[in-house]
Amino acid sequence: MNPKYFKYINTLFIVVPMSFIMAFVGLIRNYGFGEDWFFKFLKAWTVMMPVAYIAAFLIIPRARKLAERVASRSTKE
Repeated sequence: MNPKYFKYINTLFIVVPMSFIMAFVGLIRNYGFGEDWFFKFLKAWTVMMPVAYIAAFLIIPRARKLAERVASRSTKE
């Protein structure tokens, strides 16, 4: 696989199950298993998926830099 595309595929494999779980938990918590819960779930997930994918590309690099900063401080002490 081309390393150029690896981060996009890797992020997709992380975001899909996480957004799936979060949409399911949020729907069941707020609405329960009503008569049309499955369609509400699909609607929520189709909105959450692209938002989570874009957010991941904004958050992951910043989180990596923060983690590197924290790790470098703990090795200096």
